[in-house]
Amino acid sequence: MAHQYSLRVTAGPSYDPKTHQVVNVNSATPIHISHPNFEATVNVRVQNYRGLPADSPKSSPYFSHPLHTSDQYSLAFSFVSKDAISGNDLLFGNDFDHPIRDRLPPGFSTAFRFVKWWIDPGLEGDPYADEPYLYGPALSSLNVVRVGEKVDSLASSGIGPEKGEKRNSEVGDAAESGGSEGEGADGDGALEAVIEEGGDGDGVALREENNIPADAAARKKYFLDENNRKKFEIEAGRLHQADFFNPYLDFNEFALRLPGFTLPIITHWDGQPLRYVLRHRETKQLFFCVLFSLIPKTELEAEEASARKGGDGAEDDNDDDDDDDDDDDDDDDDDDDDDEGDEEGGQDGQDGKEKEKEKQKEKKTAPGLDLDTKAGGADDDLD
Repeated sequence: MAHQYSLRVTAGPSYDPKTHQVVNVNSATPIHISHPNFEATVNVRVQNYRGLPADSPKSSPYFSHPLHTSDQYSLAFSFVSKDAISGNDLLFGNDFDHPIRDRLPPGFSTAFRFVKWWIDPGLEGDPYADEPYLYGPALSSLNVVRVGEKVDSLASSGIGPEKGEKRNSEVGDAAESGGSEGEGADGDGALEAVIEEGGDGDGVALREENNIPADAAARKKYFLDENNRKKFEIEAGRLHQADFFNPYLDFNEFALRLPGFTLPIITHWDGQPLRYVLRHRETKQLFFCVLFSLIPKTELEAEEASARKGGDGAEDDNDDDDDDDDDDDDDDDDDDDDDEGDEEGGQDGQDGKEKEKEKQKEKKTAPGLDLDTKAGGADDDLD
């Protein structure tokens, strides 16, 4: 059933898809998202990707990095907030517009318990609500957290719409991969950035001052404690980076593959996209939203057919216009021929009249004619 759909990934500053940009999956170039008090860049990678845009790379050098050889996808982002945020208030997770309780597959409860026990103990939410949600504190839910230096903006930090991620670790060049030039790289052979746990500049000291463990697993466990989250402040004007990944969610088959069993999401899908969000617990502000949407291939084929038909129709209209122009030209030529004929006929008639006058004039003045006439009259008289 999965082969009947194509995956499309978009990202933007709100839930409204009209505000989103299409994400070039597996590209090193990020999507830039901006609010008056917050800006971020987002990169999405999917192993063996076969979604949209159709010319997207099938994979990324990211998946050849020693830390990610078994992962199926990655949602990596960098951000700078203009306002300080309590470590307890930054949330990351999934939410939905409509109920999913009637569409949850058999075994969901078991899978959910496994996720909370093994993957993310800090996960909170209600999948049975009218507007289901599953959020976790970002500091304990995200696989990688990196604290950077104070900056004026993402661009000034070397990260931005045209910069990509800060290169904490790089993979994908020919020398490291042993392949040909540009193999596994982003089009032009550019190195692929991988965010790693830790810090940059005075961000290293900041982690130490706040007793944040250097190891990712230990850091996640440390921030499961609400008091520890409340003591840490995400400072205004400081660069922070994060990466969320796992080997469990298969976007090609649209299935959740957990140890011991698999949940076929596609057979229970109700049409809603899978939505990842970063938001504020207290103010409810949404910082960014990433949508993973399934588009029926029949719908895509219909769009393509309509586009082709529109193009063919335009060509036909142009051909018709050309034919009309040719007909007009032919009509003009015929009119010209008629005019020329009229002119020639009129000239011929005039010439005929002149010639007739000349003949009459010749008859009246010819000597032989006059003598004959006179002779005839004399003979009549004699008789």
